[in-house]
Amino acid sequence: MTTEQLQSILENLRNLSAENEIVEFKEAKNSYDFTKLGRYFSALSNEANLHNKTCAWLVFGVEDKKHMVVGSNFRATRKDLDSLKGEIAKKTINGISFIEIHELQTSEGRVILFQIPAAPKGIPVSFDGHYYARDGEELTSLNIEKIERIRAQANMEDWSAAIVKDASIEDLDEDAITLARKNFKNKFPEKATELDTWDTITFLNKAKVTIKGKITRTALILLGKDESEHFLNPAEVKIRWKLIGDDGSDIDYDIFGLPMILSVEKVFAKIRNIKYRYMQEGTIFPTEVAKYEPFSIREAINNCIAHQDYTKNARINVIEMEDQLIFTNQGSFIPGSVEKVVIDDAPEEFYRNRFLATAMFNLKMVDTAGGGIKKIFNFQRARYFPMPDYDLSDDKVKVTISGKILDMDYARLLANHKELTLEEIMMLDKVQKKIPLTVLEEKQLKNKKLIEGRKPNFFIGLKVAEKTGQKAVYSKTKGFDKTYYLDLIVKAIKEHKELNRKEIDELLWSKLPDWMTEKQKKNKVGNLLTELRVSHVIENIGTYTNPKWSLK
Repeated sequence: MTTEQLQSILENLRNLSAENEIVEFKEAKNSYDFTKLGRYFSALSNEANLHNKTCAWLVFGVEDKKHMVVGSNFRATRKDLDSLKGEIAKKTINGISFIEIHELQTSEGRVILFQIPAAPKGIPVSFDGHYYARDGEELTSLNIEKIERIRAQANMEDWSAAIVKDASIEDLDEDAITLARKNFKNKFPEKATELDTWDTITFLNKAKVTIKGKITRTALILLGKDESEHFLNPAEVKIRWKLIGDDGSDIDYDIFGLPMILSVEKVFAKIRNIKYRYMQEGTIFPTEVAKYEPFSIREAINNCIAHQDYTKNARINVIEMEDQLIFTNQGSFIPGSVEKVVIDDAPEEFYRNRFLATAMFNLKMVDTAGGGIKKIFNFQRARYFPMPDYDLSDDKVKVTISGKILDMDYARLLANHKELTLEEIMMLDKVQKKIPLTVLEEKQLKNKKLIEGRKPNFFIGLKVAEKTGQKAVYSKTKGFDKTYYLDLIVKAIKEHKELNRKEIDELLWSKLPDWMTEKQKKNKVGNLLTELRVSHVIENIGTYTNPKWSLK
């Protein structure tokens, strides 16, 4: 959003006669309580939904009576401001956060405009387990009537449950139905005898694939013949598999259509799940595992099918690279936060395609108990592989699963220490991948002495290094005390009588912390020389442009 657009939005908001259900002003000159901020987020998000608006606005740096700009120093750096997105997401039940946090520098001072998304259809937004709303300008609890109004939206339409009037049982694939029966019997063994007596229509009704014998979009997606895809137009119900080489070139591809229950196995068969070998602690024999856990591949594909937004008329993509698989589907990640799904291990409360998800559960394709994603994380942990990466930007879900160990000593030993929770391992996984931590994650890891260093150059702390056999790596990453470097310079000058700047750089360069850039290392050495000179320990016997240092 451009500066001009932000100025126009701010002017329109300030021109309101008073605050309302979807606009709130706060001075917040220096700080503002995080809990209060979260409550306003919940309230404004819910009210935006109820007022049929796409977003609401919380504005810092403007007083709430005459709407005069007073300026705000709340979280003065951009990094601290951006970290607020993750902090809010961790506290909302659906893991949603700000659309954007805008900064606007005006002649009267800095203004922060929090653009808050409307609660998703059918899903009221809570903060820290409580639901909030507005009564005019006042912050209140979200009452039952408003909760029910929002939740009722979920029942308005389920794209996957719609009846396809011109479709019949003849448009379904016999092999797909046979596999569906087999899966249903495995899922519900207590119904096996009864299942054998059901005709096809009865079975499909019982499996909740059809509705009273009528063909649904779900029935066509999962069991439809390939030539029946026209019933779903303009939705493109296809999976594209693509193999990409090390140089980024396309090596091979294939496209799979209806029925999806068979296409999942066809895509699975395309993936080169070869053996991966590594030496395990305490043995001279290599451990051999498949690069990818079969469950993880199938679960990722089936999740794409279950949660795809078919109204976007796009394909599901499975991209295979040398050491990773990438799965993408269109549509936002409804739970909002992957971390929350994994850590809370709670079933999802809302589904984009509830009818489709239920049918896939009954046909043993997905686990609607909400544990599928966590299982993928735990499989990666057990194999000592990096945690899956979820990119939820651009209104789509992109999941990357690695098929190799990122750091052998770190990954293997870290995963074996039971006292480290999966949440902590996920955070430390970010540190290894150089992914920025939120303020809360940073605080949690530092409190437990699991990381050290300065933002954004964190590295695993001594406590973890000792557990993972990374003591040498820890020392090299952390660097040494300043006294060590000063003594090293003095001893080298004493031994050689004099040293120029290039020679001193060469002396210290490899001993400085790995996280430092070339420029930071240069500045560090310069600061050390300045300290020794000011302390009258060394002196420059050369020129300003070509210094030579000797003991004074």
